[in-house]
Amino acid sequence: MAKDVTLRQLRYFAAAARTGQFSMAATDEHVSQSAITNAVLALESTLGTRLFERLPQGVELTPDGQDFYHHARHVLDSVRDAIHKPRFRAHDLRGTVRIAASYTVLGYFLPELFARFRASYPDVEIDLRDVDRPGIEAAVLDGEVDLGVALLSNVERISRFGHQVLIRSRRQLWVAPTHPLAQLSTPSLKDIAQHPYILLTVDEGEQSTLRYWAKKRMTPNIAFRTSSLEALRGLVAYGFGVTVLSDMVFRPWSLEGKRIEARPVLDAIPQMDAGMLWRKDAQLSAPALAMQQFLIHACGS
Repeated sequence: MAKDVTLRQLRYFAAAARTGQFSMAATDEHVSQSAITNAVLALESTLGTRLFERLPQGVELTPDGQDFYHHARHVLDSVRDAIHKPRFRAHDLRGTVRIAASYTVLGYFLPELFARFRASYPDVEIDLRDVDRPGIEAAVLDGEVDLGVALLSNVERISRFGHQVLIRSRRQLWVAPTHPLAQLSTPSLKDIAQHPYILLTVDEGEQSTLRYWAKKRMTPNIAFRTSSLEALRGLVAYGFGVTVLSDMVFRPWSLEGKRIEARPVLDAIPQMDAGMLWRKDAQLSAPALAMQQFLIHACGS
């Protein structure tokens, strides 16, 4: 049975599970929707079980699908780590790497990567600090931390730092399946402005959002402001409003289990770049250099 499963099938399945939509998975993987569908059907045939519930607005993992998703992610991550491991792994590396990270990347990007790093470097301690973006910049420049991980699109005068983008995440419309905008394949900002908008304020979300709206000479119809992503998900899922946010933090359901859909926006809006900062003149310690190189390779940069 195992010989019939390919890494490509696992990758396409994982993309569908992550996004909750075959069409969105196809966009992420730069393939046709039929390629995603065929990969999932082949896996279901091989495993003899349904991996997804097919819903009118997308797909949802079955209990067997959820279990298989965890295994698939482990396989894909292990393969990537194994490919890059010979370049920078040292079995006897010890010490501490000091990292400052902001709310969004700490909550939705770094934990899994840190777990993988620890598997390769069990004797390296991670001294992790939860800091806002200005605090990260100051800590890096003052040498209080080795690396900062933040939304690079918000960093002021980024040329002051050594830096590396780790993930470029597009922004899309989040909407409840029954919302009028869900009927449009590519709504514009003008379309979105006609409906109540839920504005995320954490990690300078309000400033970055209003900045690209202002460049289009428009303003969203702000109904609610919140610093909580889970509150925002619930409000969107129950139809109280819509929002435009990054795929990095997208989940196709709220805490209550209500569906959320994503739609590409017709207008060109900036993607969200998350990445590392370090002091230009700093000579990184061996543990810090290992973390820096691990994150670069693990994220495919």
